[in-house]
Amino acid sequence: MSNVNSNELSTPIDQVPSVIFLSTQDSSTSPAMDDATTNVDESNQNKEKEDEESPFCLKKRKRTSKVWTEFKEISLSDGTVKAECIHCKHQLGVCKTGATTHLLRHLKSCLRRKVNLKGQQQLNITTTIAETESVTSVQNFKYDHAKKVSRATARKDCFSAYEIEKKKVKALLKDTDKVSVTTDLWKSGQHISYMVVTAHFVDSEWKLQKRTLNFCDVPPPHTGVVICDVLQKCLVEWGIEDKVWTISVDNASYNDVAVRMLKDNLAYKNSLALHGKLFHVRCCAHILNLLVQDGLSEIADIIKNVRESVKHLVASESRRLIFSEIAKQLKLPSKKLLLDCGTRWNATYFMLSAALEFKDVFLRYQQRDSSYTYLPSEDDWQKVKEVCSFLEEFNEVTNVISGTEYPTSNLFLHELHSIKNY
Repeated sequence: MSNVNSNELSTPIDQVPSVIFLSTQDSSTSPAMDDATTNVDESNQNKEKEDEESPFCLKKRKRTSKVWTEFKEISLSDGTVKAECIHCKHQLGVCKTGATTHLLRHLKSCLRRKVNLKGQQQLNITTTIAETESVTSVQNFKYDHAKKVSRATARKDCFSAYEIEKKKVKALLKDTDKVSVTTDLWKSGQHISYMVVTAHFVDSEWKLQKRTLNFCDVPPPHTGVVICDVLQKCLVEWGIEDKVWTISVDNASYNDVAVRMLKDNLAYKNSLALHGKLFHVRCCAHILNLLVQDGLSEIADIIKNVRESVKHLVASESRRLIFSEIAKQLKLPSKKLLLDCGTRWNATYFMLSAALEFKDVFLRYQQRDSSYTYLPSEDDWQKVKEVCSFLEEFNEVTNVISGTEYPTSNLFLHELHSIKNY
């Protein structure tokens, strides 16, 4: 299932994390250290000069292969030298002859590299742009800098632009045989629930396409029947009720009911592959979210103290200034504290990681603010450190399988296996 945000689901983000910018000064190196560094550099330069002048010294061959832009040399404890992929950290041997064929072979099959390059070579992503030529012509016809337009005119032009784009998407879907659908519910800050329906398909030119078909208000109650009716109406409106291949949803109980009812409705026309056995796809990112949330519940009290500590600083400008001044005294690098969204584990991970770097600042801040009572203990900070190191792998996997600009169905199994081996 494709997601929006921090990386996770296609669901929009509920809250934007609050940030505290802590401007600090970089620590300067001591004169003694500068002198030592200068002596070492001069010694290395003299040695290199002697080697160049010696007629018996073999000159090192310059590396011209492009693979070294994506590999780096590392020395192991036993003295051997390895080439480490900057994407997946996989280590390969370095040939004395300078051969790089095995390195090139790894880059071609490296999944993390494909993700970083935003896609695979077999499928190219294209997206709908709001300002196409036809839409721009409508806008430019009406909206001139020297001419004011009424609210009614602006509203009419917005709907005209929407209808133009809708006809293009319908024409694209008409020439498509199979469509995979992703849907989810999102509750806004105004306590209004919205449903987003996204279509994924491969067009006649073998290009991966993603189109948002619907973003509508779904009033409560959010039962399986209501969700099924909204989905069915959307599929019929876009003329793809006979082309649906799979539907991806999270593990909410009402989605199980909705998918079962929708499968029965579509089965009347026998349009589902293998009688619907492949129809229901559960969101792997949501499963990971539930898994990590269950693990984080073991240190819920510690997380609460960290969260309340960040909230305490956000509540007052004077507190932020005091905290920033302490960070300057300790010569810590410029960082920011994040306030998490409780429903997203990766936001909690970012909050803990950021707070961990300022654990000494929190301790000194408490000595200046008697109203601050949420300071985690040294043992709590150690647990936070261990949890963050463990969740780093989960975060990388979530970013990979939650991508929206490349296929993910061929990636999630390999990523889940990497978690098992971690």
